[in-house]
Amino acid sequence: MKFQATSAVPTNRIENAAAPADTVPLATTDRDYAFYRDALAEIPLPAAYVDLDLLDANFATFLRQNQGKQIRVASKSIRCAAMLRYLLAKHACIQGLMCFSGREALYLAQQGFDDLLIAYPLVDQTLIGALADQVDRGTRIVLMVDSAAHIDCIDQALQGRSTRLPLCLDLDMSTPLPGLHFGVLRSPLNAVDKALALWARIKQSDRVSLTGLMGYEAQIAGVQDKIPGRLLQNQLVRILKKWSGPQVVKRRARVVEALTQAGATLSLVNGGGTGSVRQTTSEACVTEVTVGSGFYGSHLFDYYHHFDLFPAAGFALQVVRIPKPGVYTCAGGGYIASGSPGPEKLPLPYLPHDAALSPLEAAGEVQTPVHYRGSLALGDPVFFRHSKAGELCERFTHLHWIRNGRIIQKVTTYRGDQQCYF
Repeated sequence: MKFQATSAVPTNRIENAAAPADTVPLATTDRDYAFYRDALAEIPLPAAYVDLDLLDANFATFLRQNQGKQIRVASKSIRCAAMLRYLLAKHACIQGLMCFSGREALYLAQQGFDDLLIAYPLVDQTLIGALADQVDRGTRIVLMVDSAAHIDCIDQALQGRSTRLPLCLDLDMSTPLPGLHFGVLRSPLNAVDKALALWARIKQSDRVSLTGLMGYEAQIAGVQDKIPGRLLQNQLVRILKKWSGPQVVKRRARVVEALTQAGATLSLVNGGGTGSVRQTTSEACVTEVTVGSGFYGSHLFDYYHHFDLFPAAGFALQVVRIPKPGVYTCAGGGYIASGSPGPEKLPLPYLPHDAALSPLEAAGEVQTPVHYRGSLALGDPVFFRHSKAGELCERFTHLHWIRNGRIIQKVTTYRGDQQCYF
């Protein structure tokens, strides 16, 4: 595998970091333990990194899947302003950000980002007013709503102002089953009549307008169906996904059609996520799909049967103890992912190959013992992958960008920018 050589210039600047969108590694056989050990040899540990060559390969995967639709970047899964800029500059189909926090959107607007869709409703009237100030300055910011109460709150926050905020309806895409809610407990807006009622409420206000519809089919995009050791569960999830998929398509199409016939102009219809790009972009009414975790290739996305991603992001811990032969204890490492607990939410040893967590201790707050039959020494790194993409950046102030086996830049994460949301 050959890549163009790049000089190592650690910096917060991001010029010269980009590679062509069609730059795809032919294999990852050279991404072995020595590759990353040598790349991070001069970096104090623990440290987080992103392999830009592999990230570009993941990007190319979604570029092949998006069927000409726009891709909106999920900031929740990136949490690094420099990386957001890198992705937004890569291709014309990358358009805008889906923010996970109102305060995050405010910060990004102040940093010059535009086209910000806030994925979750806001009820803090002071924050809504601050976002309205950014809209008055020319930034496109779209707020999410799923009830009349949300609109009431926005109306109240904008009293005495001439600002008119664009809104997006959050359409529930879950599939209820007897004894099982297949999807996320998110929005109460799950039918045409409810969407039309909200549209009627929006038309009564001179402070808001309807610009979009979002429907996140989490049970398809965000549920693993290839988890090791769970054969029956995997088969059941695949069956449920196959059954739920056509219902998702029909619900979204019916709501879009009903709103359009009722006079709404939807400039964006957003759907999907990393795990459902090809399916969601095949829907005629969808204008854009959201992708975030797939760029980093966190290990939670190893457990999908219909696609493979490259492990572009990770972190290195240092061996500080050798309690007995074959066991190497690293400092720190207890970076557990959010959500329903399970072994798939643990950070996992990645390199050296065949390293494994101790079943009794797993990943600990101050130490993480690793079982490995090979030979490591005090001070050596062990490389891990986080379960969920963006949460890695909550633990580190910087990401070290690797290109062709060399660190070319060191950029701040949200944490490094002294930003913390929720």
